[in-house]
Amino acid sequence: MEFRKQTKAIAFADDLLIAVKAEGIREAENITNIEMSKISNWAHNNKINFNEQKSKAMVIPRRKRKENKEISVYVKNKPLEQVQKK
Repeated sequence: MEFRKQTKAIAFADDLLIAVKAEGIREAENITNIEMSKISNWAHNNKINFNEQKSKAMVIPRRKRKENKEISVYVKNKPLEQVQKK
């Protein structure tokens, strides 16, 4: 599966971390949703299910910007819960 250059996927056993680097929160949100769509399609084609209730989204800012840090990330058209820490 091909990801954008701003994206890094790390998998271990049944866990998957998707890290996206972006200039702003909206760019991060857009890239993440595109990548999640690719992952969801791959999973569907390989008969793998993700548990959306166990999946989370988290923003880790590099700078202290006065920017809204709310992000909307979806898996199979269902929004992921946003958390502040693991």
